[in-house]
Amino acid sequence: MVTFIISVVLLVLGYWLYSKVIERVIGVDPQRETPAVVHPDGVDYVPMKPWRIFLIQFLNIAGVGPIIGAVMGAQFGTASFLWIVFGCIFAGAVHDFIAGFISIRQDGASLPEIHGKYLGNGMKQFMRGFTVVLMILVGAVFVNTPATLLTQDIFVPEGLRHLDHNVIQYFWVILIFIYYLLATMLPIDKIIGKIYPIFGILLLAMAVALVVAFVAYQVPLREVWEGLENSHPKAETNPIFPMMFISIACGAISGFHATQSPLMARCMVNEKQARPIFYGAMIAEGIVALIWAAAAAYFFHDHPELCLGKSGAAMVGVIANEWFPSIIAFITILGVVSAAVTSGDTALRSARLIVADFMHVDQKPVVKRLLVALPVFVLAAALLVFSLANPAGFDYIWRYFSWANQVLAMVTLWAVTVFLSRLKKGGWYWITLVPALFMSMVTISFLLVAQKEGLGSVLPHTVGYAIAAAITIALGVLFFARRKK
Repeated sequence: MVTFIISVVLLVLGYWLYSKVIERVIGVDPQRETPAVVHPDGVDYVPMKPWRIFLIQFLNIAGVGPIIGAVMGAQFGTASFLWIVFGCIFAGAVHDFIAGFISIRQDGASLPEIHGKYLGNGMKQFMRGFTVVLMILVGAVFVNTPATLLTQDIFVPEGLRHLDHNVIQYFWVILIFIYYLLATMLPIDKIIGKIYPIFGILLLAMAVALVVAFVAYQVPLREVWEGLENSHPKAETNPIFPMMFISIACGAISGFHATQSPLMARCMVNEKQARPIFYGAMIAEGIVALIWAAAAAYFFHDHPELCLGKSGAAMVGVIANEWFPSIIAFITILGVVSAAVTSGDTALRSARLIVADFMHVDQKPVVKRLLVALPVFVLAAALLVFSLANPAGFDYIWRYFSWANQVLAMVTLWAVTVFLSRLKKGGWYWITLVPALFMSMVTISFLLVAQKEGLGSVLPHTVGYAIAAAITIALGVLFFARRKK
């Protein structure tokens, strides 16, 4: 419990201290007009109150990442706590804050447009396609997870429990997809702006309920000094580096977050709101991830018989049903469902905006919004059908979503590093250069070390790590060479 308490304190201190340093470095100007003030359009550029934007941003970036990802990452042991804390403070929150701030300064620009400005036109064109594909993956993943959770008996009336599991699951899939289409098409303040704050409070309440369970049951949470060894049941094929850093994404750093920031950058009325909304929401997510990781680590270590063969989503049900009365378990799982649904819809909304930006399609007319959104939904639906029809389909999509997510974070870190370098404020670009180099090593190593997703079955790990290190060093050399020019 001591490690857990210290970790929460460090996350809070990271917000109160380190975020202010970042704010001064990037030059936040409270007198400068924001995109929402300059040209509100009633659809995407809609001024909203700061507390509402914070809760929307929190739900946008949270999804099931800080829950499912943290639960899966907890299998690696207490090392997961360190990654959540230090990754969140020095990488994830900085990544979200600066990317969001750049979007504000560039008229609410989508993420690929930011990549293009700082990494060149070739990277912009590539990241346009890459980011849209990732958003479609997110849409598919975040339909599958809540639909699966909602098939549990606790959500199915007793008179309908005789129905085939797949029938119930497809019912929820169709219902969630209809909601996604509405949330993607309608002005941001009509659905998202109204229901997200409620779901945000639910997600936070769920995390508080877990902390109460820690105290009430006197849960013996593991401490860092008990050892950082890899406790993954398949440790030989899942080394902590890079696998843990891919599994725990949203709770530490996630490229998906930077795709969501432009949505909120188009709703802020003052640049001073950027620090609490972008950096603060990431810290809040880090705390949620830490709570779920601590809970999962307890079950993996002390009750492995309850965890055998369980997916991340299934483990949420195990934790909720073991610790809480039925009504609290119901609310807890519902909180996870809402977290997934409220990231899936904004992912597809982001895809619509990215496509509209590079095709220069005015999004005020509803017909044009529909023309842009429909192809995105068709592709997401095709992926979803694949994941439901194939027993291993969801796991396959999730693995590549996780890796693509961290690749996007890596590219964004390089973009914000160039931004900081151009500010000409001494060596402050190092605050993102170090995370950029680290995430480059993580993502490249994954492709060379992972058994199923990469070349780990044919390359010795030492060779894979050596190649990844050489490429990472080359990226660093390239940065400094270009910086001189």
